[in-house]
Amino acid sequence: MRSWHEAEGHTQPCFFDRGVPDVVGYLRLSELTIPRHLENAIEKFRYNRIVFIAPPWREIYVQDTERKQSFDVAIATYHAMVKTYRMYDYQLIELPCVSVEERVDFILSRIKPC
Repeated sequence: MRSWHEAEGHTQPCFFDRGVPDVVGYLRLSELTIPRHLENAIEKFRYNRIVFIAPPWREIYVQDTERKQSFDVAIATYHAMVKTYRMYDYQLIELPCVSVEERVDFILSRIKPC
């Protein structure tokens, strides 16, 4: 939410690696209760309706100190995020499994200038 506030009022596009709905996705994945204050935060800290989502990609997937999930858990997480973002009326655009440069071009071709 701090990042959301920091980006508020920017005239150039801002990209977030994660959003408030991700917390709900992880809670659902863990079969935990979703607190009402989190539902309120999702309504208050609304992102652009369009969200880019990256599917798990086996060919480049590696576990490391930052990415501790197994590939199977990454797939389950992906599905939980898709379901969660759709539940909150976000339009998902799946990123293609192509080079970084091609993914950047893909994203930039689909955003509207401010």
